[in-house]
Amino acid sequence: RNGGVVAFFSLEMSSEQLATRILSEQAEISSEKIRRGKIGEDEFHRLVEVSQELQSLPLYIDDTGGITIAQLAARARRLKRQRGLGLIVVDYLQLLAGSARKAAEGRVQEVTEITTGLKALAKELHVPILALSQLSRQVENRDDKRPQLADLRESGSIEQDADVVAFIYREEYYLGRKEPKAGTEEHFTWQEEMERATGVAEVIIGKQRHGPTGTVQLMFDANLTKFQNLMREDHMPERFE
Repeated sequence: RNGGVVAFFSLEMSSEQLATRILSEQAEISSEKIRRGKIGEDEFHRLVEVSQELQSLPLYIDDTGGITIAQLAARARRLKRQRGLGLIVVDYLQLLAGSARKAAEGRVQEVTEITTGLKALAKELHVPILALSQLSRQVENRDDKRPQLADLRESGSIEQDADVVAFIYREEYYLGRKEPKAGTEEHFTWQEEMERATGVAEVIIGKQRHGPTGTVQLMFDANLTKFQNLMREDHMPERFE
């Protein structure tokens, strides 16, 4: 909204799906209601208003699937030359392809080429790149499921090339998958834990090349996929290291 041009390479969702997410978050209307068309008159007018505001934003969405890092770089350079560029978002980097030569050497080498290419592109265009990444399945096998740097999937080059690595952890998500039998003592304990965890997300700064690491809590509205500042009388932000 500050006028910076954003290139969003959406390799997982279509531009229509992404636009619905953005509308939902900005208009504060459930994306499920938008998809099903089950919205009231007031909500409809709010959607129209938000749509008009978003239409003027310099956001360019490329939802081409399976593009290579070379193709992404070429499109980013062209946009930088024609419109200017303030931020590149990649969702997500494991869906990018490397060169055929690196792909033949193995997936780890291919992902290394992709992260190295993103790093080089950021330096060349003087633009920050926000790249989403999948995590490995090993996080599911631990009692503490907070992500760690070692959980970044398919290549250590992600940790190496990134200036900042941030993880999102929602205890509510994991608690919801292991609800004990109703009426038991375990269920009462589970309810207390769920009340504490509901609507709360942790942002874990696992690496920051030029600053501290640590954890902060945010409020998360799952219906809107929206994060907001979390202010509690009984909670002070955790200290950074």
